[in-house]
Amino acid sequence: MNFSALYQFLNQLSENNHKIWFDENRPRYESLRKDWLNFVQELIIAFSSFDADISELEPKNCIFRINRDVRFSKDKSPYKTNFGAYFSKGGKKSLFGGYYIHIDPKETFLAGGMWMPEPPQLQAIRQEIDYHFTDFKSIIENPVFKKNFSEINTEQKTVGIPKGYEKENPSAEYLKLKNFVVMHKISISDLENKDAIKNISTIFKTIKPFNDFLNKAIDS
Repeated sequence: MNFSALYQFLNQLSENNHKIWFDENRPRYESLRKDWLNFVQELIIAFSSFDADISELEPKNCIFRINRDVRFSKDKSPYKTNFGAYFSKGGKKSLFGGYYIHIDPKETFLAGGMWMPEPPQLQAIRQEIDYHFTDFKSIIENPVFKKNFSEINTEQKTVGIPKGYEKENPSAEYLKLKNFVVMHKISISDLENKDAIKNISTIFKTIKPFNDFLNKAIDS
C-alpha cells in the first residue's frame, strides 16, 4: 500500500473536510480504501499465526467507516481524518479485547486491549484482576511487553477504589481503571518497510496474553 499517498489524502481531507471536496476526490478515496482492505487482509493472515480467533475475520468487519457520527458532537466535520482497523473475536463491534491500528498523519500507532468496556464487562475484568493479580502483573511487567507497549492508559479512572474492594488491595490502582489499553507509536517509514506486516505482527503477538486475560474475564 502507498502510505505516502494515504497520508497526503488524509492531510488534504483535514484541510477540506466537507462533502464537495470529498465527492471530487472520491476516486482517490475508493482506490486507497481498496488498498487498505488488502493491507488489512494481509494483517489478518499474519495475526492468524498466533491468534486463531482472528483467522475467520473479513477485512470489511475490521475497518471503520470514514463518515463521522456527528449527531451528538459539536464538531460537525463529516469525515474522519484517519484510517483504522480493529481485529478482535467477532469483529470490530464485539465486546472482546483485540488489536488496533490507527493511521493518521498526526499520530500513527498500534494499540491493544479493551477500550471503555460496558459496566458488566468492566466488573468482570476487575474481579479477574483481583482474583489473579499475580498473573496480570506478570503479563504487564513482562520485559518484552514493556518494550513494545506503553503503560496502561489512565485517562479514565475512578478517584477512589471501586465499591466492594479494600483500599489496601494490592491491585487497587488497576481496579480504578475504566479502560485497559496500551499503545505503540509507529511512523510512516515503519509502514513502508518491506517487512511491515511481519514487524506489526511481531509487536501485536506480545500483547496476546494481555488480550487473553481480558477476554477470559468477560467470556467466563
